[in-house]
Amino acid sequence: MNIKQLTANLSVSAQVMPADMAEIAAAGFKSIICNRPDGEAGDQPSFREVEQQAQAAGIEARYLPVIPGQVADTQADEFDRLLEDLPKPVLAYCRSGMRSTTLWGLSRAGRMPTGEILSRAEQAGYDLSALVRRINQSNATPFDVADSTHKVVIVGGGAAGISVASSLLARQPGLDIVIIDPADVHYYQPGWTLVGGGVFTPAQTARVMGSLIPRGVRWIKSAVAGFEPERNAVLLEGCRVVKYEQLVVCPGLKLNWDGIEGLTDTLGRNGVTSNYRYDLAPYTWELVERFKGGNAVFTQPPMPIKCAGAPQKAMYLSCDAWRHAGVLEKSNVQFRSAGAVLFGVAEYVPALMEYVQAYGIDLNFGQTLTAIDGGRKIATFAVSSPDGSSQKVEVPFDMIHVVPPQTAPDFIRSSPLADPAGWIDVDQSTLQHKRFSNIFGLGDAANSPNAKTAAAARKQAPVVAHNVLHNLGRQSVQARYNGYGSCPLTVERGKIVLAEFNYGGKLAPSFPAWMLDGTRPSRLAWLLKERILPPLYWEGMLKGHEWLAQPEMVG
Repeated sequence: MNIKQLTANLSVSAQVMPADMAEIAAAGFKSIICNRPDGEAGDQPSFREVEQQAQAAGIEARYLPVIPGQVADTQADEFDRLLEDLPKPVLAYCRSGMRSTTLWGLSRAGRMPTGEILSRAEQAGYDLSALVRRINQSNATPFDVADSTHKVVIVGGGAAGISVASSLLARQPGLDIVIIDPADVHYYQPGWTLVGGGVFTPAQTARVMGSLIPRGVRWIKSAVAGFEPERNAVLLEGCRVVKYEQLVVCPGLKLNWDGIEGLTDTLGRNGVTSNYRYDLAPYTWELVERFKGGNAVFTQPPMPIKCAGAPQKAMYLSCDAWRHAGVLEKSNVQFRSAGAVLFGVAEYVPALMEYVQAYGIDLNFGQTLTAIDGGRKIATFAVSSPDGSSQKVEVPFDMIHVVPPQTAPDFIRSSPLADPAGWIDVDQSTLQHKRFSNIFGLGDAANSPNAKTAAAARKQAPVVAHNVLHNLGRQSVQARYNGYGSCPLTVERGKIVLAEFNYGGKLAPSFPAWMLDGTRPSRLAWLLKERILPPLYWEGMLKGHEWLAQPEMVG
């Protein structure tokens, strides 16, 4: 923890973990306030998890979530009321501490000299200088006054964002590029399946963000609050404004853990787990090793989701471990999916069905998880009927692997960049925004109809890099993306069905069939997933090496 004191009664910090509560109590804090909405990142515990441990440590806990950069006066007033009412001293936290500091700064406006507000925040490591404009201009944000201006601004420092930056520099060394992302850690999320299968350790999937930002690219460690595309401006938390000539938006998606009633109350205990969160993937493997038989349920929510094959990958690896441990015959393994088919590309289904039958998996389609009672170990599903009606079914479990519903981030859904469903509205070929020609979107938050996978981002990044330079007059033609996506389906430890396809589910194998037939389980594909793809990600994709990813040209 990195706790910063603002006043005698208030300190702020970045994200705290449930396991930190004993240390926070020992430091003398009597209350905590969470200013971070649930589901912002894959390494973030829910407030409910923090609250449970806080209560056990004798700490009062309150939830006042704030979307980055969208701190309302009413929220500042509520923050002030909590500071008055809660036992002191109080620790407030968000992703970085910036939102908590901003709430405090606004709550002090008119009651403390502005210079003192800025000074105390600066001593704690937070720059509230842009807040002065808001305080002095009745909440107006002067988009015409920028804190910085750049040729290319990239929102998001995940796989897509860093890859685009590196591909741009490979084509145009010295280009003025900035990446905006508040995260300290960058995750190789495709590796979490193997963490949950006991193959990787969590540490193998994480690296410090600063070590991955390409040399020559500026990193603004902040969250984005909104966009003003007519003014070529991005608003950051703390009311800072960054302007651009070209904008690339790739912030990933939001995991809506609260979309399933009771889920946040029981995640990480009572046999409830998910490989979709960094800190929970090890718990998946712990449950698999401890399992001695009973009901094992694996769920899949309605599309779109990140890596549509991941829910069943966890199931196959678990079944393989139970088969080797001699407990598979005592297990009732169930796959309950909101979808209508096992996998969206028909050519890969026969191989998957062989494993479904070999493991004795009970397949159930048209079933959406709506609630979990962890104490009773009951999961409730909404089951769709052919006539369009729906009924609720309660399913007992000894272990359940949950995949939450997923949406675009809040600051995308509420922006002018979004389509009616909330995703970045792009042309599926050029990945250029349909209304704003100097904006591009890629990765999980874009509405292009491809699989939301790292493999898709690997192919999209060079296309976006090329087309950004085309907009800047440095390329004569545009590049196009053909919808490529890849899903290495881990059907057992040591074998994978390597699904590769373009738009429309057209097969797009990277290797000749005599070398690797992706429609059949393969040890070579496992070697690719376990040994080749991680270094290809860290040392290739993120560094602008476009092996097997050179973009096609339009025309």
